[in-house]
Amino acid sequence: MATTTAAQRREKARVEYDAFLKGCPTNQLLDRISDKWVSLVVSALAEGSMRYSDLGRKIAGVSPKMLTQTLRSLQRDGIVARTVTPSVPVRVDYELTPLGMNLSCLLTAVKDWAERHIEEVNEARDRYDASSEAS
Repeated sequence: MATTTAAQRREKARVEYDAFLKGCPTNQLLDRISDKWVSLVVSALAEGSMRYSDLGRKIAGVSPKMLTQTLRSLQRDGIVARTVTPSVPVRVDYELTPLGMNLSCLLTAVKDWAERHIEEVNEARDRYDASSEAS
């Protein structure tokens, strides 16, 4: 029986990922990156490094707790880097890692699509709601 190297085992596992399966790590990653706060944070950071307070002002409606949780999860996933600069007060900056920059292209495109097509979606919703009420 032939033995396989660790690299071969990792490659085999990568090929076998199936995001349609609930327990698959890729399914869990899709769940994370499809969160609205994640897409807004990543899109905001695509413009460049930002401080926590700047992110909070840029992303209307995000609570401090949700912003903190989102940034921590993105940092854990290797999408965001956190830099602390010792000063008074301490300065904390967030920026996208190369992996995050790669993801930002996709999430910013989805955000831009939503901004361009919201009127069409609203019209479709109105038509649907009107036909549902008539039934």
